Amino acid sequence: MQTLDTNTISQTSSDAAEPLYRSLNIGNVHVGFPVVQAALSGYSDWAMRVIARRMGASYSLCEVMLDQFLVGLKDRKRTQHFLYNTPEEHPVAGQLMGAEPEQFALGAQKLVEAGFAVIDINFGCPVRKVLGRCRGGFHLSQPAVALEIVQRTRDIVPSHIPVSIKMRRGIDDTPESRDRFFEILDGAFNYGISAITVHGRTVEQRYIGPSRWQFLTDVKKHVGTKTILGSGDLFSAMDCLRMMQETGVDGVTVARGCIGNPWIFAQAREIFEGRPLPPPPSLFEQREIILEHFRLAEQLYGHERAGVPMRKFGIKYSQLHPNGIEVRTEFARVKNLNEWKNVLDKWYAEDLPGNYPKFSELETECE
Repeated sequence: MQTLDTNTISQTSSDAAEPLYRSLNIGNVHVGFPVVQAALSGYSDWAMRVIARRMGASYSLCEVMLDQFLVGLKDRKRTQHFLYNTPEEHPVAGQLMGAEPEQFALGAQKLVEAGFAVIDINFGCPVRKVLGRCRGGFHLSQPAVALEIVQRTRDIVPSHIPVSIKMRRGIDDTPESRDRFFEILDGAFNYGISAITVHGRTVEQRYIGPSRWQFLTDVKKHVGTKTILGSGDLFSAMDCLRMMQETGVDGVTVARGCIGNPWIFAQAREIFEGRPLPPPPSLFEQREIILEHFRLAEQLYGHERAGVPMRKFGIKYSQLHPNGIEVRTEFARVKNLNEWKNVLDKWYAEDLPGNYPKFSELETECE
């Protein structure tokens, strides 16, 4: 991969530019551009994924679902949004989390039946209630159970559908935790896993302190040509480029950094092609995407129910507005499309320059 001084990237000539990435594949699924949208609990529904796709994300993952929830899921209007996916957003992965290997495999089968192109296993969630129920990142403490989940999932999922994993670098920073991480990593690839995403924090850290990118470098060197995606502290397009250059990973998954900022994918495409970093979207550019996001949410949830789940997105979109605090307050009260439009009419009526979001406002979401 060609390297480039990130301090001089804005001076690169587009005429002489050479792409700064290799095309990404997950098993037999062609992804292409290696900056993708991560699974985000409570956020990465169909509407968010479609917006990300239109803004340049080549691949995305649905919000994580519990195996026992999927096994018992009925075909009801109020729950159909969980498995909803469409050709426009493909390839898209279904992410799964659970405790028992047998039930986990049955949940994976449900994701296959729903039409997801990749099945992703969550061994990374650090939320306390998840850990207390022996799910998510808890499995990094028990390699035998984790690998049984991997084996059963790979066995039940048809061979033409790739299976991938999301992991953190361990439960904590003890040597024993590191050993268990690599035992799971190597065992998973031996069972036929196509790609593994590694977050550079431990489960114990949750989101406190920096993501350790050097660990991603170590992992990529360890696995050689096998596919590794990096995660953690990707809040700008430049962060995405820097992670790939510093660590050698095959792709990066943007999580908290793309909530309310789908432009990060378009910006990443520009600098990965050796062109200057685009300015943040103007208020008219923001207004167009924010309005379309609500319309997509109405298609997914219905006119009566879309307002509540969209509030959290409005709050995040407000970070790009020069009057972010006032706009945030108004988005937090929205109940329907008319009220959403009223906020846009009031605060997005003039095409002012936008802002890049601030890292300090992005520190608390679960991925």
